[in-house]
Amino acid sequence: MNNTMEYKGYVGSVEFSEADGVFFGKVQGIRSLISYEGENAKALIRDFHEAVDDYLVLCKEEGTKPEVAYKGSFNVRLAPELHRDAAIYAMTHNQSLNSFVETAVREKLAEYKVS
Repeated sequence: MNNTMEYKGYVGSVEFSEADGVFFGKVQGIRSLISYEGENAKALIRDFHEAVDDYLVLCKEEGTKPEVAYKGSFNVRLAPELHRDAAIYAMTHNQSLNSFVETAVREKLAEYKVS
């Protein structure tokens, strides 16, 4: 089961509250809180789309730029030994540490998508 959905470049989570009998979620990867809910999958998807559209309209009305999720930059915290080993590996292979990490992530995701 996929616990995310996508609309207009925004990724939303999908969760279920047994106590309330409702599906709910929020847009991931941005600071603004955009949440939605629905009693079934179709209602959840519809409310997710409406929430994103409302957010984009609000930004336009306020003259603000909508946040972009997953801009391609993030901080990674590693154990010091792993950081050192990765930096040495990258250096000895004429790569930047960023390039090495990007390659490693691509390779891992290629494995994931094959499964």
